[in-house]
Amino acid sequence: MKAVVYKGPNDVAVEEVADAKIEHPADVLVRITTTNICGSDLHMYEGRTSFETGRTFGHENLGEVVETGPAVSKVQVGDRVVLPFNVACGFCKNCERGYTNYCLTMQPDPQLAGAAYGFADMGPYQGGQAEYLRVPYGDFNCLRLGEDAVEKELDYVMLADIFPTGWHATELAGVYPGDSVVIYGAGPVGLMAAYSAILKGAGKVMVVDRHSDRLALAEQIGAIPVDDSAVDPVAFVKDQTMGLGADRGCECVGYQAHDPSGTERPDQTLNRLVDSVRFTGGIGVVGVFVPEDPGSPDELAKQGKLAFDYGKHWFKGQTMGSGQCPVKKYNRALRDLVAGGKATPSFIVSHELKLDDAPEGYKNFDNREDGWTKVVLHPAAS
Repeated sequence: MKAVVYKGPNDVAVEEVADAKIEHPADVLVRITTTNICGSDLHMYEGRTSFETGRTFGHENLGEVVETGPAVSKVQVGDRVVLPFNVACGFCKNCERGYTNYCLTMQPDPQLAGAAYGFADMGPYQGGQAEYLRVPYGDFNCLRLGEDAVEKELDYVMLADIFPTGWHATELAGVYPGDSVVIYGAGPVGLMAAYSAILKGAGKVMVVDRHSDRLALAEQIGAIPVDDSAVDPVAFVKDQTMGLGADRGCECVGYQAHDPSGTERPDQTLNRLVDSVRFTGGIGVVGVFVPEDPGSPDELAKQGKLAFDYGKHWFKGQTMGSGQCPVKKYNRALRDLVAGGKATPSFIVSHELKLDDAPEGYKNFDNREDGWTKVVLHPAAS
């Protein structure tokens, strides 16, 4: 089968790889019809992680079930399914508590928790930017879709990661109806966090970025765009909130944040959030941070550390939640919002490409080329 293979920093190729197949009685085999390029893929694409050459990318996946193992009882051949990026067992201590993002069974390193398709340090599982994908514990990990699965495929594929992750950011921050919310980062996850806050009834949502195409999408859904290359975003937020700061804030950028001059500042968004959010406010952090980043120009960040304004954070009595999203906690409810016509997360999609065009998609998305806000791949499986 064909798949997107990592060759080294800034280099992917579409190559023939070993066919995905049933390896365990509870496995499901899915023919991938839609798979996304994620901002997290770019960290690996740029060589800023331990992702191994020769592995396949892709953790935002949707497709049709073509084979099931003998222990699978719910999912059937022909079902259209969307797959959480978390590879989870459903029965370990963390999964039972709803933390499928920190599954203890599927992570082979006993010192770690959490597994994912095609992701650094999250198990050996191949990604879904390929014609087929093996899905462990298919009954648990497949979310079945209804009769509108093909019609709304671009909406439903967002349930694999970024829509639930954006929702998770607002959950961690504690967004309630009427709240003022500031989102740092207008990439796909930041836009989904803004969209989630709006769906929850936030009174005012501000989105900080400097890419005009992304800010235009934020404005399109009813958020206030804030260009941090033109204004001081902290001062802007305080001006919009009677000098108090936003009730809630979300970090949707991560460890490769840059200032407007292009200098990498891994601590910038977190410290701006502490300054932007009011006393006793809440902050949700879903942008990726790593235990170590040898490629960082910042000496602290090389060790996974940040110069964080903890004193101010403590003094203001703020709460902060962080970590990857437990997709299954939210994906069924968000699916039903899509099915009911209440949510259309596909508004962020800018490009739909064939699998063979993945190298072009990675290059343009990574370069933040104007208009490349979200790239969707359609593998042409036989």
